[in-house]
Amino acid sequence: MNQPSTVRTAAPSDALREAPTGARGSEQSRESESYTHGHHESVLRSHRARTAANSAAYLVPLLREGMSILDVGCGPGTVTVDLARLVAPGRVVGVDAATSVLGSARALADENGAANVSFEQANAYELPFADDTFDVVHAHQLLQHLSDPVAAIREMRRVTRPGGVVAARDADYAAMTWYPESAGLTEWNTLYHEVTAAYGYQADAGRRLFSWFQESGFAPEALTASAGVWCYATPEARSWWGGLWAERCIASNFAHQAKESNLADDVALEDLAHEWQRWAEAPDGWFSVLNGEVLARV
Repeated sequence: MNQPSTVRTAAPSDALREAPTGARGSEQSRESESYTHGHHESVLRSHRARTAANSAAYLVPLLREGMSILDVGCGPGTVTVDLARLVAPGRVVGVDAATSVLGSARALADENGAANVSFEQANAYELPFADDTFDVVHAHQLLQHLSDPVAAIREMRRVTRPGGVVAARDADYAAMTWYPESAGLTEWNTLYHEVTAAYGYQADAGRRLFSWFQESGFAPEALTASAGVWCYATPEARSWWGGLWAERCIASNFAHQAKESNLADDVALEDLAHEWQRWAEAPDGWFSVLNGEVLARV
């Protein structure tokens, strides 16, 4: 199922509470960082629904035929292949730290006849490219999963040509909202913040992108900040979104980290999965995900 098209809104203020800092955050090294969601099928099902239209609409108007693009944290490559179509015959490279997803990304490119795209394994902190290589460097839902997002932004800037653009989009979990009221989903959201904080990551990355880019060295006038929204309100969308989160609560790396950090046990996670299923079955169920966005001109 495809995610709904992005709705653009004005950038929100940084008004909500800070996530707590967990003990593991100070111990976490870049080499041992563990993707909170992991690559369970319920996670990949979500990633495969992403397209340039529903996940990079803020960037698409800047793309031109012949541009070169680096997609950092490309996952199964659906957005990457879409970007390659938009700039063909320009060169597009997708990189991800997890080699397990790159095979399916290459297969997708082959299926779509995208001869101008390639995929390789790489660490966001040490991109294997020379300075000033790409016209556009793009990262979608990546920075929230890194312990040092500012360092990653600096690295993305390094490989971007003068006059090029660094583009980033990340969700903001504290800004997620839903109906009907659900104590269970509120508990899930609290637990998600606790788990990510315990591993040194920032669940509310969306509101911080504008600040992180400035901290990385970009002048405010070089930045365009915005926001996009995913909304799940049809029976099909509720079943898809609620179902995949029900699975993530019990089978993904999120579940593993919640238990490893002693923040939840199997019984609690099963309860949260049932809460997601209950929400998905509500005929008036509605869920929105706010995403912060930044375009940074180099």
